[in-house]
Amino acid sequence: MDRGLAAILTATAGGIVALQPLVNSLLGRQIGTLQAALVSFVIGTVALAVVVAFASGGFGAIGDVAGVPWYYLLGGLMGVLYVSTALVAVRSLGAGGVVAATITGQLTLSVIADRFGWLGAERRPITVSTLLGVALLAAGTWLIVRD
Repeated sequence: MDRGLAAILTATAGGIVALQPLVNSLLGRQIGTLQAALVSFVIGTVALAVVVAFASGGFGAIGDVAGVPWYYLLGGLMGVLYVSTALVAVRSLGAGGVVAATITGQLTLSVIADRFGWLGAERRPITVSTLLGVALLAAGTWLIVRD
Protein backbone atom coordinates (compact mmCIF):
# COMPACT_ATOMS: atom_id res chain seq x y z
CA MET A 1 0.00 0.00 0.00
CA ASP A 2 1.21 3.50 -0.77
CA ARG A 3 2.62 5.22 2.37
CA GLY A 4 0.50 8.34 1.85
CA LEU A 5 -2.70 6.33 1.54
CA ALA A 6 -1.70 4.23 4.54
CA ALA A 7 -1.20 7.40 6.61
CA ILE A 8 -4.55 8.85 5.53
CA LEU A 9 -6.43 5.61 6.25
CA THR A 10 -4.73 5.23 9.63
CA ALA A 11 -5.48 8.84 10.61
CA THR A 12 -9.11 8.37 9.55
CA ALA A 13 -9.42 5.15 11.55
CA GLY A 14 -7.77 6.87 14.51
CA GLY A 15 -10.28 9.69 14.34
CA ILE A 16 -13.15 7.23 14.30
CA VAL A 17 -11.64 5.30 17.22
CA ALA A 18 -11.65 8.56 19.20
CA LEU A 19 -15.46 8.38 19.12
CA GLN A 20 -15.60 4.73 20.23
CA PRO A 21 -15.45 5.39 24.00
CA LEU A 22 -18.24 7.97 23.69
CA VAL A 23 -20.52 5.61 21.79
CA ASN A 24 -19.74 2.72 24.13
CA SER A 25 -20.31 4.93 27.17
CA LEU A 26 -23.76 5.91 25.91
CA LEU A 27 -24.57 2.25 25.39
CA GLY A 28 -23.13 1.45 28.82
CA ARG A 29 -25.48 3.90 30.50
CA GLN A 30 -28.39 2.05 28.96
CA ILE A 31 -27.39 -1.58 29.41
CA GLY A 32 -24.41 -1.61 31.83
CA THR A 33 -20.70 -1.01 31.38
CA LEU A 34 -19.36 -4.51 30.81
CA GLN A 35 -22.50 -5.47 28.90
CA ALA A 36 -21.83 -2.57 26.51
CA ALA A 37 -18.25 -3.77 26.01
CA LEU A 38 -19.55 -7.25 25.20
CA VAL A 39 -22.11 -5.93 22.71
CA SER A 40 -19.39 -3.81 21.09
CA PHE A 41 -17.13 -6.84 20.65
CA VAL A 42 -19.96 -9.05 19.36
CA ILE A 43 -20.93 -6.49 16.71
CA GLY A 44 -17.28 -6.02 15.77
CA THR A 45 -16.76 -9.78 15.57
CA VAL A 46 -19.75 -10.26 13.29
CA ALA A 47 -18.64 -7.39 11.04
CA LEU A 48 -15.11 -8.79 10.84
CA ALA A 49 -16.42 -12.29 10.10
CA VAL A 50 -18.32 -10.90 7.10
CA VAL A 51 -15.17 -9.15 5.85
CA VAL A 52 -13.05 -12.30 6.33
CA ALA A 53 -15.64 -14.41 4.52
CA PHE A 54 -15.15 -12.29 1.39
CA ALA A 55 -11.41 -11.67 1.79
CA SER A 56 -8.72 -13.59 -0.02
CA GLY A 57 -8.13 -16.84 1.88
CA GLY A 58 -11.42 -16.60 3.76
CA PHE A 59 -11.49 -18.59 6.99
CA GLY A 60 -8.92 -21.10 5.70
CA ALA A 61 -5.90 -20.43 7.93
CA ILE A 62 -7.86 -19.78 11.13
CA GLY A 63 -7.51 -23.47 12.04
CA ASP A 64 -3.74 -22.91 12.27
CA VAL A 65 -4.23 -20.80 15.39
CA ALA A 66 -3.84 -23.92 17.54
CA GLY A 67 -0.16 -24.03 16.64
CA VAL A 68 0.83 -20.47 17.56
CA PRO A 69 2.54 -19.44 20.80
CA TRP A 70 0.01 -18.54 23.52
CA TYR A 71 1.07 -14.91 23.71
CA TYR A 72 0.08 -14.37 20.06
CA LEU A 73 -3.50 -14.66 21.30
CA LEU A 74 -3.31 -11.85 23.87
CA GLY A 75 -4.48 -9.20 21.37
CA GLY A 76 -8.14 -9.91 22.09
CA LEU A 77 -7.59 -9.56 25.83
CA MET A 78 -5.71 -6.32 25.22
CA GLY A 79 -8.67 -5.06 23.23
CA VAL A 80 -11.06 -5.96 26.05
CA LEU A 81 -8.86 -4.11 28.53
CA TYR A 82 -8.72 -1.00 26.37
CA VAL A 83 -12.40 -0.88 25.40
CA SER A 84 -13.58 -1.50 28.98
CA THR A 85 -11.19 1.05 30.46
CA ALA A 86 -11.95 3.70 27.83
CA LEU A 87 -15.68 3.15 28.24
CA VAL A 88 -15.44 4.03 31.93
CA ALA A 89 -12.65 6.65 31.71
CA VAL A 90 -14.40 8.75 29.06
CA ARG A 91 -16.96 9.79 31.67
CA SER A 92 -14.30 11.58 33.72
CA LEU A 93 -11.59 12.37 31.17
CA GLY A 94 -13.71 13.14 28.10
CA ALA A 95 -12.93 11.87 24.62
CA GLY A 96 -9.85 14.07 24.27
CA GLY A 97 -8.44 12.91 27.58
CA VAL A 98 -8.97 9.24 26.78
CA VAL A 99 -7.33 9.59 23.38
CA ALA A 100 -4.42 11.62 24.79
CA ALA A 101 -3.79 9.12 27.58
CA THR A 102 -4.12 6.21 25.15
CA ILE A 103 -1.61 7.67 22.73
CA THR A 104 0.81 8.50 25.54
CA GLY A 105 0.63 4.92 26.81
CA GLN A 106 0.97 3.52 23.30
CA LEU A 107 3.99 5.64 22.47
CA THR A 108 5.73 4.98 25.78
CA LEU A 109 5.35 1.20 25.62
CA SER A 110 6.16 1.17 21.89
CA VAL A 111 9.46 2.97 22.51
CA ILE A 112 10.32 0.43 25.21
CA ALA A 113 9.30 -2.49 22.94
CA ASP A 114 11.50 -1.09 20.17
CA ARG A 115 14.42 -0.62 22.55
CA PHE A 116 14.38 -4.26 23.67
CA GLY A 117 13.06 -5.82 20.45
CA TRP A 118 9.97 -7.25 22.16
CA LEU A 119 7.56 -9.34 20.10
CA GLY A 120 9.63 -9.15 16.94
CA ALA A 121 10.07 -5.36 16.91
CA GLU A 122 13.23 -4.11 15.29
CA ARG A 123 15.62 -2.94 18.01
CA ARG A 124 15.96 0.84 18.09
CA PRO A 125 17.87 2.92 20.58
CA ILE A 126 16.12 5.37 22.89
CA THR A 127 17.58 8.73 22.03
CA VAL A 128 17.35 12.11 23.72
CA SER A 129 14.87 13.22 21.05
CA THR A 130 12.78 10.09 21.65
CA LEU A 131 12.68 10.82 25.38
CA LEU A 132 11.81 14.44 24.68
CA GLY A 133 8.96 13.37 22.39
CA VAL A 134 7.55 11.03 25.03
CA ALA A 135 7.91 13.72 27.71
CA LEU A 136 6.18 16.34 25.55
CA LEU A 137 3.33 13.97 24.80
CA ALA A 138 2.98 13.15 28.50
CA ALA A 139 2.97 16.88 29.30
CA GLY A 140 0.31 17.45 26.65
CA THR A 141 -1.79 14.66 28.12
CA TRP A 142 -1.48 16.19 31.57
CA LEU A 143 -2.59 19.57 30.20
CA ILE A 144 -5.65 17.97 28.60
CA VAL A 145 -6.76 15.86 31.60
CA ARG A 146 -5.86 18.20 34.47
CA ASP A 147 -9.14 20.12 34.55
